[in-house]
Amino acid sequence: MKKLRVAIIGCGNIANHAHIPNYLTNENVEIKYFCDIIPERADAAVEKYGCGKAVYDYKEIVNNDDIDAVSVCTHNDFHSIISIDFMRAGKDVLCEKPAARILSEALEMQKVAKEEDKILSIGVVNRFHDSVNRIKKMIERGDLGEVFHVYASFRAHRSIPGLGGDFTKKACSGGGALIDWGVHYLDLIMYCCGDPKPLTASGQAFCKLGKDMKNYAYTSMWAEDSADIENGTYDVDDSVTGIIRTEGPTISFNGAWAQNIGVKETYIDFMGDKGGVRLDYCGYFRFYTVRDGDLVEENHDFRMDDFYKTEIDSFVDACFTHTPNRATIDRAVLTSKIMDGIYRSSDERKEVTL
Repeated sequence: MKKLRVAIIGCGNIANHAHIPNYLTNENVEIKYFCDIIPERADAAVEKYGCGKAVYDYKEIVNNDDIDAVSVCTHNDFHSIISIDFMRAGKDVLCEKPAARILSEALEMQKVAKEEDKILSIGVVNRFHDSVNRIKKMIERGDLGEVFHVYASFRAHRSIPGLGGDFTKKACSGGGALIDWGVHYLDLIMYCCGDPKPLTASGQAFCKLGKDMKNYAYTSMWAEDSADIENGTYDVDDSVTGIIRTEGPTISFNGAWAQNIGVKETYIDFMGDKGGVRLDYCGYFRFYTVRDGDLVEENHDFRMDDFYKTEIDSFVDACFTHTPNRATIDRAVLTSKIMDGIYRSSDERKEVTL
């Protein structure tokens, strides 16, 4: 069987943690290139993994005939640009979440994927998580009855990533806690509930705790190597709340990179008229119902597969069969529309139509 020849665009954390190792475990894949604008990262990948060639500008390889597909693992502001360039050059694409900084970019990516007839998957990896797929089956089977409300909490104490760097610069990221963390929770909910059409959104995003960067107190900071507290920018949401009406359930949420409550709460509640589920994010879940007049609680424990491996294997299969998978851009744009609606609602201080 011919191998899928892949290039990795962006050799940072998500590439090394998720994409590269799982491509290497797939016997039907060959990594041809590692690309990063920081040469040391691309060189280190070649040395570490013992394959491929290091390049420092993706434009050097975009038209190469020895590439079938790419993983775009760059920061948000280059997602649409790089993905579109490779699709125009005849390559299939797996682009990390969020699809893009803003809705218009995500919609353009979707448009090009259709025009070029290419696979475009987005890295909403929870669609490949065992707990999530069990919950989806329970909802489809009717175990919860009518799921009328879903609530999500993605709250941490003081966990702003890379303070002052690209993560906290709206021009680069498109947003903060909502677009970085909330995208996973909202997409997971949409997936479990059958990707219902979103109708309206109302929300408020807050840029409060991180604004005084020099005096921001924290215990640890993810992506600290990208921080720029002295000269950087902080203009994104460090907390956000909202409610979305869909053709299915109503969705509400509270999220925070940073809050003055020292409790981390990361879970999703699916509430139906026959039963309910609480999913511990990236973990197991509990099912609550009534049987013969008894209040019943079930803990669901099982062996979990690595959802990043499942995601990569699914993308590889999609490329070989030329069949969009469950993380196709057509699904991901629904979450982009919701996030766009929350940000518009926050700016306009009113409910908006999606």
